[in-house]
Amino acid sequence: MYVIIVGAGEVGRSIAANLEDGHDVVVIDRDANVVEELTYSLDVLTIRGDGTDLEILREADLERAELVIACTDNDETNAVVCGAAKAATDVFTVARVRRRTLLETWQGSQGAFGVDFMVCTDLLTARAIFRISGLPSAHDVDTFAGGLVRMAEFDIPTDSPIVDLTVSEADCYDSLTFAAIFRDDEMIVTRGDTHIRAGDRVVVIGSPDSINEFADEVATKPDDAEEVVIVGGSEVGYQAAREFEDHGFRPRLIERDHERAREIAESLPNTMVMESDATNSEFLAREHVGEADVVVAALDSDEKNLLVSLLADRLGVDRTVAIIENPEYADLFETVGIDVAINPREETAEEIIRFTRTDNTEKIAMLEHDRAEVIEIEIGPESVLAGREIVDATDDLPPGVVIGAISRSGDHITPRGSTVIEPGDHIIVFVDATVLDDVLDLI
Repeated sequence: MYVIIVGAGEVGRSIAANLEDGHDVVVIDRDANVVEELTYSLDVLTIRGDGTDLEILREADLERAELVIACTDNDETNAVVCGAAKAATDVFTVARVRRRTLLETWQGSQGAFGVDFMVCTDLLTARAIFRISGLPSAHDVDTFAGGLVRMAEFDIPTDSPIVDLTVSEADCYDSLTFAAIFRDDEMIVTRGDTHIRAGDRVVVIGSPDSINEFADEVATKPDDAEEVVIVGGSEVGYQAAREFEDHGFRPRLIERDHERAREIAESLPNTMVMESDATNSEFLAREHVGEADVVVAALDSDEKNLLVSLLADRLGVDRTVAIIENPEYADLFETVGIDVAINPREETAEEIIRFTRTDNTEKIAMLEHDRAEVIEIEIGPESVLAGREIVDATDDLPPGVVIGAISRSGDHITPRGSTVIEPGDHIIVFVDATVLDDVLDLI
C-alpha cells in the first residue's frame, strides 16, 4: 500500500515506523530538522512542506496513494489536508483530531471535510482509561467482536495462585486462552508446558466473564472501581469523567482553574468537581483521596502526572493511571510504582494502523510498544485456516501465532485443536510483530 502521512509528531512517527517494512510510505512535515532525522532513522520518503498545499501532496505522488493520514497536532490542519486530498483524488483519508465536538460534527454528516474516517485522540484515551481501570493488575485491555471477546495483559504478583504453574495447569477457565508472556525483555508465545513466574506479564484472550474471573484470581487488589478520582480538567480528564458517568459512576474531578472547573461542573452533572491544586498533599488527604479505588492523573505535563500519581500511591490509592505524552517515560513511570501509563498518541496510532492491514482486518491492539499485535480478522474462503481444524491449519503458519478466540454469528467459541474455522468467522489472534506481514498474507 502507498501511504502518505502528514505530520511527523509522535503519532505520525509511530505509524511510519510500523508501516515502513511492508508499505511504501511518504511523510510530510514542515520542520526541516524532523524531516532530516526521519530520513536517517526510518526507511521512508520524507518531504519538507505544508500538507495542506495540494502541490506538496502532488509532490508526494498523491495520485498513487491509497491512504492519506493527517495527524498533525492541529485539528483544522488535518481536516484541510483531507479535504485537499479528496478534491484531487478518491484516496481514502483519515484525520486525527483532539476535540470530541469536531468528531461529533463529522459523525453527524459522514464524509464532511473530505474525511473518510476520523480518530479522536482524547476520546480513545478516555475509553482506554475506563477499560483498564476496572481490571486489577491489567496494563492493557481491549475488546473485540463487538464486545464478545476481551484481551488483557496482566502482571502476575508473587502471591498469585498461578505462579510456578504451567499454562496447562493454570488453564481452568471456561473460555480463555493464554496467548503470550512478557518476561523482562523476552516475549514467550505460550505452550501447555510454559511455566508462569512471578513478575511475568501474561496476555490472555477470552470472554469478558472469564477475563474478570482471571483478574480476580491473579490480582492482589480489588476490582471494584467504585470510587474514581480524576486529577486535571484537561480534555482527556473531562472525557474520562464523561466516560465513567456514561457507565453509571459518579467520579470526582480536581481542577485548579476556576473557569474550567465551573465549565466541567456544568457539563457533567454526575461528577463532583473540586477546585484545588491536586499536588497539594494536605488537600488530597483532607478530601480522602487515598480511599479512592482509582486515581487518574490527566494534568498538562508528564512530570505533574508522575507527582500526583506518587502522592496518590503514598496515600494508599489502590490503582494509579497516568497520562504520558512522552512514550519514553512509560517504563520509568511503571518502574517507580505507577500502575498504568497511557500514551494518547499510541492509542491513536493503533486505531489508524488497522486501515493499512488487509480488508478483512476489523481491529488491532498493539502490545509492549508494538512487539506484538492482537488482531481481529474475518476469515475469507481463501484463508489458509478456512475449513480446517486449528491443529492442522496452524502448521502452515509461522511460529509466534496464537488463535485466542473465535466469533461466529454472534457466539463466542473458545478455540481448541479440533475446532474447525469456517469462512465468515472472526478470529482474534495474537501475532509476533516480526512475522505479522507473513501471517496477514496467509489468513
